[in-house]
Amino acid sequence: MISSTWMPIVLAGVFGALIGSFLNVVIYRLPRAISVVGGRSKCPHCRETIRWFDNVPVASWLLLGGKCRRCGWKIPARYPFVELSSGLSATVAVWHFGPTLQAGWVYAFLAIMIAITFIDWEHQIIPDPLSIGGTVLGFIGAWVCLDVSVLESLMGAAVGAGVILAIAFTYKVARKVDGMGGGDVKLMAMIGAFLGWQMVFAVLFVAAAAGSVYGVWLMRRAGGNRQTAVAFGSFLAPAACLMLFTGGRLLSLYLGTFSPPR
Repeated sequence: MISSTWMPIVLAGVFGALIGSFLNVVIYRLPRAISVVGGRSKCPHCRETIRWFDNVPVASWLLLGGKCRRCGWKIPARYPFVELSSGLSATVAVWHFGPTLQAGWVYAFLAIMIAITFIDWEHQIIPDPLSIGGTVLGFIGAWVCLDVSVLESLMGAAVGAGVILAIAFTYKVARKVDGMGGGDVKLMAMIGAFLGWQMVFAVLFVAAAAGSVYGVWLMRRAGGNRQTAVAFGSFLAPAACLMLFTGGRLLSLYLGTFSPPR
């Protein structure tokens, strides 16, 4: 029997996996301008309506061998991965913050970041309902339950968007081509709204480092070139999730290491 201490964490994981199934709907439908709330899920290949027992997070994919029951279409591994990621995110949020409103707000942030990562990776767009809606959610969270003040949240959104705008402008002046889109600007506004302005630069550093490594691999192994587009939002979002849990300690370590002695 699961103890009362672990019960909220286990339930959070189950709830997160169920939400992960909905995130898969968002990831598929939102870039295609299809309603995410209207109509039952269908196989993208044969358009057969997916029955409830074939739509159980992770388990159905495993039992079906990763294929559609009707047409045999190979269901991408992205589907169970998103469900697992969402379940793990909810588990970590409740484990870290307890069964609190703050944990719910943090999980909402992580869930939106999961959806943005996969949408931007596949389509190189970041839908406004996610980034702008997430920014508003960050402002409200700062007011009711997050560890950042309302002022820090507002400053974070301004600094996050402003830094990306400055980088994009500088890149266009230097290279005569667009380097970042408006979606990245809005995404960084959301990240700043949730994490505060102090974390903006840490998120950018981690995302840029990871994106650079991928870019080098792309050029050397996949035949890309310096003009190959990289979905930067797919690196910003995971970096923000990492900084959400580790950024405070890293910032304290940095300040303690480099601050002049008194």
